Amino acid sequence: MIGARERLERMGVTVPEIYLPSAGIDYRKWAVVACDQYSSEREYWEDANREIGEAPSTLRLIFPECYLEDADKDARIANIQRTMREYLEKGILESKGYAFVLVERTTPFEAKPRLGLVVAIDLERYQYGKDSKSLIRPTEGTIVERLPPRMAIRRGAALELPHIMILIDDPARTVIEPMYERRQYFERAYDFDLMKNSGHVRGWLVREENQLARVAEALERLADPKAFRAKYGKDEVLLFAVGDGNHSLATAKAIWEETKAAYAGSPGAEAILAQHPARYALVELVNLYDEGLPFHPIHRVLFNIDAQDFLKKLVEAGANIAYMPDAAQAFAAVDASAAKDAGSSHVFAFVSDSRAGTITFETPRARLAVATIQEHIDAYRASHSEVGIDYIHGTASTETLGRKKGNLGLYLPPVDKSSFFSVVIHDGVMPRKTFSMGEAPEKRFYIEARRITND
Repeated sequence: MIGARERLERMGVTVPEIYLPSAGIDYRKWAVVACDQYSSEREYWEDANREIGEAPSTLRLIFPECYLEDADKDARIANIQRTMREYLEKGILESKGYAFVLVERTTPFEAKPRLGLVVAIDLERYQYGKDSKSLIRPTEGTIVERLPPRMAIRRGAALELPHIMILIDDPARTVIEPMYERRQYFERAYDFDLMKNSGHVRGWLVREENQLARVAEALERLADPKAFRAKYGKDEVLLFAVGDGNHSLATAKAIWEETKAAYAGSPGAEAILAQHPARYALVELVNLYDEGLPFHPIHRVLFNIDAQDFLKKLVEAGANIAYMPDAAQAFAAVDASAAKDAGSSHVFAFVSDSRAGTITFETPRARLAVATIQEHIDAYRASHSEVGIDYIHGTASTETLGRKKGNLGLYLPPVDKSSFFSVVIHDGVMPRKTFSMGEAPEKRFYIEARRITND
């Protein structure tokens, strides 16, 4: 009879060896938000650094993206890798054995908690190309130019820490939710408030064989080819869709391909690679239908731009511009339009240092609103190389940055998560930075770790 772990492996999942801080470590200072948040707001990370002080922290194990263009990048990477080894050698991080981690995350923004399950996924079952048909797939375009600095970190790293969140299409709530109902029977891993008013998180170690078997059975049902074809009319099963951390997972895949190439032709290579820890990536599975999982658009801020000239170009392309007294009113107009409009028009808001209003395309060619505005942003930047861009996860940050002189904030309409899997299955990857699962403080915080070398 096939065991639970083998059944899970057939679904691209393995049970990871989980590392957590040893007794006495302050978890509030240990856990920090995903590195791709607050990428234009250094003050957030500087404030976090002050709060942490000299305490052990995942802040020392990650590279916040706001620092990627700094001159000390190589030194920062070397320090991250050195600190990983130090935390292991000094016992600051210790193994909790092989287990899934059931996660309950509450935030100030949602009435219900968000549930998740930390697992390791098989990178052999994942492809990040535009036309990927793999069991594990990206949902947004991968910008390969963004991978090298991430690869430089992982290439010499002893550990990985997950901020990757993978979605499952489980409307009957068969995978994660039954475990949550039995959470009192599992070993408590952690339970603490997150820094900077980001909510609370609790975790339980799940290693019982009957629970692993139940997860395997539930995933097998979701991945059943006949059921998938009946639902979506396609043969290539999509079981896991990348929700957050697309570039981090692509980085793990790229390093895995490097690892395979390094072993090519070596004695026993096949056996070594079959069990090599770099073959897997630590992620959190989340049900698309989780009541605590909001979907938000990712807004845009353009830098060093003549806002009026950009708006003029949009008008020439067929947009209607309506000026409003303030950004809040413009943002509300976009939300109201999305609520009553089935998608026949695409409406956005803008905010600059002196004006605010809405941009409306009445008969857009693209299916998704983000594709409409991104096409015009890309065209404008192609002829205005001085214009920079950042992708913003929060309404307040979009307005704050957009109001700075020389900037333009673009506020996008809400995202319909019920069509999420269907769009990816039928249309392929969405435009880059299409959606965000929650506001910036709701993002995954780094807590668990896993070894990715054989040392």
